[in-house]
Parts: sequence; C-alpha cells; structure tokens
Amino acid sequence: MTSMRKAVEEHWLASERGDSEAEHAIYAEDAVLDYPQSGERFRSRARIREQRGGHPAERHFTVRRIIGSGDLWVSECTISYDGVPTVSVSIMEFVNDEVVHETQYFADPFHAPAWRAALAEPTA
Repeated sequence: MTSMRKAVEEHWLASERGDSEAEHAIYAEDAVLDYPQSGERFRSRARIREQRGGHPAERHFTVRRIIGSGDLWVSECTISYDGVPTVSVSIMEFVNDEVVHETQYFADPFHAPAWRAALAEPTA
C-alpha cells in the first residue's frame, strides 16, 4: 500500500472519528479546497479545518472506494449530515506527501426510474 493511499484512508477514518487534528494532517499548510457546486474556495489548512469544524450537522463518513496512483487520488464516499446521505467524490492532488489541492463534489441520492429496472442491478 502506498503512503498516499494510507494517508487518504487515515483522513477518512479521522473524519468519521471526529479527530480534526488527524483529519487535516493530510493537507499542506497552503492547501486549496474547492467546492465547484457552491463556487467556494478555501485557502490554507487552517481555513479548511475551520470551515469543517463549524459545520452544524452531525456528520458520518462511509468510504465506498479509494483509487489512484502517484500524486492523484480519488475517494468516493457517502457523507451523512444529520442522518441524510449525500454522495461525495473527493479528488486529492499531492506534492511531497501532502494534499495541495482537493476538489470535492456532492450529489444527493435519487430513486432509479422504473423503466431502467430490467437493465440494472443494485449496487448496495
């Protein structure tokens, strides 16, 4: 297992534990976090940590998949906010074993339409 993959796994485990120090240890001091859907950018580990720490909801993190190599890693997660699940994709770019840029996308789950039922199989 690569050190970057291990760091990403620990990031999500720390997120679930509510261990803010360990959760944000993965980021470079001058890291950037983008939320394209809301048009927000957070510059610096301190601001990333502060905006997450101020979240009013109870959050839980379930990792569905981590994939990547070298300096680019992608996580697919379900994040529950006060029990309501949201699917998230996190793209982390590393330099010198630290995340320098993360882009995180969020999508609410939806029910599959009946017309596709014969074509699909459940993922969960």
